Amino acid sequence: MEIVPLGQGFAAELRGVTLSDVAADDAVYASVRAAFEEHSVLVFRNQEVTDEGQLAFSRRFGPPETTKVGSLGTGTHFVILTTIGPDGKVVPPDHRYAMRNKANQLWHTDSSFKSVPALTSILSARVIPENGGETEYVSTRLAFDRLDPVLRKKLEQSFAWHHYGYSRGKIAPGLASDDELSALPPQCWRMVWKNPVNGRNALYLASHAYAVEGMEPAAGETFIDELTAAATAPGTSYVHAWQAGDVVMWDNRATMHRGRPWPAHEARYMVRTTISATAVDGLETMRPPTRLAAE
Repeated sequence: MEIVPLGQGFAAELRGVTLSDVAADDAVYASVRAAFEEHSVLVFRNQEVTDEGQLAFSRRFGPPETTKVGSLGTGTHFVILTTIGPDGKVVPPDHRYAMRNKANQLWHTDSSFKSVPALTSILSARVIPENGGETEYVSTRLAFDRLDPVLRKKLEQSFAWHHYGYSRGKIAPGLASDDELSALPPQCWRMVWKNPVNGRNALYLASHAYAVEGMEPAAGETFIDELTAAATAPGTSYVHAWQAGDVVMWDNRATMHRGRPWPAHEARYMVRTTISATAVDGLETMRPPTRLAAE
C-alpha cells in the first residue's frame, strides 16, 4: 500500500488497496486504520463499488449508523445524496432534494446532532457531474494547533450545543421536518476531541453548533463563527474533485467538510455510510457532565 499526501498537512490517497482488501484482510485493515488516524481524510480511486462492498468495508471501522427519518435511505445503513427524482430526471433547484444538498454546502461534521456522533463517513461516487460538486475538507486538528495556547486550554473545558434544525434553518424554514426535529433533540459535546491513538486534539465544530455552554446566545454564536472561520481559513483545505469510482472516508472527530455547487441541470448520485463513534474512539471523553446533558 502506497500513501500519497494530498492536502496541507492532512489527507492522503491510498494506492494499491481496494475496499474488498480492507474488508477481507486484518493486516490491510490495520494499515488503513493507522493511515486514517494519521491523515484524517483517505481517498481510494478506481474502486468497483457496490452497496454490499461499501458496507462490508465500513463495518471494519465500527457499527454503521441507521439512516435517520427524513433522509433518502431511511431505515437502512445508506444515505443517498442525489438530485435525481423518482422519475429519473434531475429535480428543480427548489426541490427538497436540491435544498438538502445546499445545506451540505455549509461547513459541518456528520452526526454531531445525534446522541451518538460519527467516527467516520465513507462516501462513494456513483453518478457525478462533469463540472463542480467537489467536496472540500479542513483539518480541525491543525486548526486547533494554530490557536493561541490560552484559548486552546479554555476550549478543552468548553461545551457546545448542536441541533439539526439549526443548520437546516439557515437554508430554508421548515427544511427539517417535524419528524426529524422530534427524533433529533439538541446534543451537547465537548468542543475539543482528543484522539486516543495519538493524543492529538481537534476542534469539534459544525454548522449544527448553535450555542456555547455558559455564554449568552449571541456571544456563543459569534464565538462558533469565529472558530469556524479560523478553521477554514484560505489555503488550509483539501478540495476533492470527484471521479467515477472514487471513495473518500474522513474522520468526523478531526475534520469539517462541505460540498461545492455544481450545475443545477446535471445529475449527481452519491452513497454514504456512516460509522458511529465508540468508547475506543474517545467518545466517552466528549460527553458533558450530567447537568449539561439533561438541559
